[in-house]
Amino acid sequence: MTDQSMRPTDRERVSVWLAMHGLADVRPTPLLATRLAARQRTRLAAAVLPAAFIIAVALIYSVGQPADAAVDGSGSYPHWSLLVLTLLVVGLVLAQSLLDGWVRRVDRRAGAMLPRRAAHPVRLGWRTVLGRPRAAFTVVTFAGAMVLATGALTVQDSTARYAALILLIGLCGVAVGMVVQLRHILTHPVVADDEVSLTADVIMRVEDARDATTPTVVWCLPVASVLDAAPGWWITAWIVFVALGAVTLALITVWTARNGTVARHVANAR
Repeated sequence: MTDQSMRPTDRERVSVWLAMHGLADVRPTPLLATRLAARQRTRLAAAVLPAAFIIAVALIYSVGQPADAAVDGSGSYPHWSLLVLTLLVVGLVLAQSLLDGWVRRVDRRAGAMLPRRAAHPVRLGWRTVLGRPRAAFTVVTFAGAMVLATGALTVQDSTARYAALILLIGLCGVAVGMVVQLRHILTHPVVADDEVSLTADVIMRVEDARDATTPTVVWCLPVASVLDAAPGWWITAWIVFVALGAVTLALITVWTARNGTVARHVANAR
């Protein structure tokens, strides 16, 4: 595929992406067009998965609410609902893995057409791609959500305990899915043949890692279950938790170096 064979829409999309990352002087290439198109389609599908997951969690919670809980709070919940949720979590992780695998195949085909392959001058570990502040924020967010969900298990009301179990299983699924995504981002082969495409490769990894670790689903999961049954103190604690998390993430985003800056530093390292 030559530069002349690129569609105008592809050329425009690549030019806009390059300009957004401080690479406005770089010429759009078919390699970048192919990789960006694959990621754009994947992000659309990846945006639907969490929404469908949250809706499914809400349905499972609604159908499997403890019997007679509205009377005395001591009803029992059907264990099949937790099994269905576990299978749903497995399906979520599998679907995300399939999307990541499709991106990997697109990159592999694009890389096979390159006359030569470049290598990253430094090892791209999680510190380079994700950064310590964002990694610490992600760990603390999941740990805090797990602690709050476990705290809801101490409530005597069976509906609240059932909702907490739903939340815990959902959080575990989201965490596993995030780890699978990060592993893909950190381990898939480099697709580059010069310094410019090498810089773009790092930018894509940084973007993918930051998207994968944004805890939107973690913050939204209680809406599907716990907020309907949790006591007032728990709801207040969760609202404070989400507010502090959103502010912290905004500060990290502002203070963290731009994707293009990180990528150029890596590409120019010796």
